[in-house]
Amino acid sequence: MPIFDTHAHYDSNSFRADRDEVLSALPAAGVSLVVDPGCDLESSREAIALAERFPHVWAAAGIHPSDCAGTGDAELAVLRDLCGHEKVVAVGEIGLDYYWKDNPPRAFQQQVFRRQIELALELDLPVIVHDREAHGDSLAIALEYPGLRGVFHCFSGSPEMAQALLKRGWYLGFDGPITYKNAQKAPEVAAVTPLERILVETDAPYLTPVPYRGKRNDSRNLPYVLEKLAEWKGVGAEELTRITWENGLRLFSKIRVKE
Repeated sequence: MPIFDTHAHYDSNSFRADRDEVLSALPAAGVSLVVDPGCDLESSREAIALAERFPHVWAAAGIHPSDCAGTGDAELAVLRDLCGHEKVVAVGEIGLDYYWKDNPPRAFQQQVFRRQIELALELDLPVIVHDREAHGDSLAIALEYPGLRGVFHCFSGSPEMAQALLKRGWYLGFDGPITYKNAQKAPEVAAVTPLERILVETDAPYLTPVPYRGKRNDSRNLPYVLEKLAEWKGVGAEELTRITWENGLRLFSKIRVKE
């Protein structure tokens, strides 16, 4: 059963030396689809360029909260144009990040987040949300837009927050940290998340699962995430692979897969 990595940053400099080699190897390793989200205008363009070259790669375009300083009408106009590309399937990676103290002010992050959500709604695209140490505000803003659809990437909130999002039809992304010994909330979140709302991700080159934690991550490590989730959900890993593949295609509905 093919694997869908719904969040991987192959435009990252971490892949500079062997990017083409890694991406070319993914289909033979069982990874048939990847979404590469941009974090600013430049990386969004780079993600689109990769999507143009590799049939199994698709892109998202967005401005990450850590990179949103100076974002105004001109930048958002460029982002709108990028989102019109045939292989851009979402607006992302967008959201809030209160972890890094030198990030733009919280009020400004929230403003940029809202404006990108409004762009996604205008273009009828889903969003890929980054939420780090900003659970309350991220949830409140997401719930301001009843028609919004998307995924909370690498979900790290509470089961209660998960349930509030799930009621609105959101998807939750699960990554390598669910394999770590200190993954305490993740089993509880998985328990309240229906199978049809689960997405699997690497966030490559980051968040490498056990047993390769500490090394550069790529999509070939996703079976470790799938196996842990399958164990928690009481289904076979192959069945969960099929379900998460279908979930990804349902959310990122612009993707067309050749039969």
